[in-house]
Amino acid sequence: MKVYPAVIERCPKTGLFVGFVPGFPGAHSQGGTLDEVNRNLHDVIAMLLEDGEPVLESEFVGVQNVAVA
Repeated sequence: MKVYPAVIERCPKTGLFVGFVPGFPGAHSQGGTLDEVNRNLHDVIAMLLEDGEPVLESEFVGVQNVAVA
């Protein structure tokens, strides 16, 4: 089983959770809960993998907090 990192944000206008896999074209979805967006991302990634292993456009490294005075 391959594990892909996903970034999840909440849309301030709709309240929906929006998720995407950095560097993986087409790997994005949304949901009303974190569990729902996770399931939706799983389904989208599984569908995209039916076409073969993806060529990632970038590699996810991580997130950092940046302090600004």
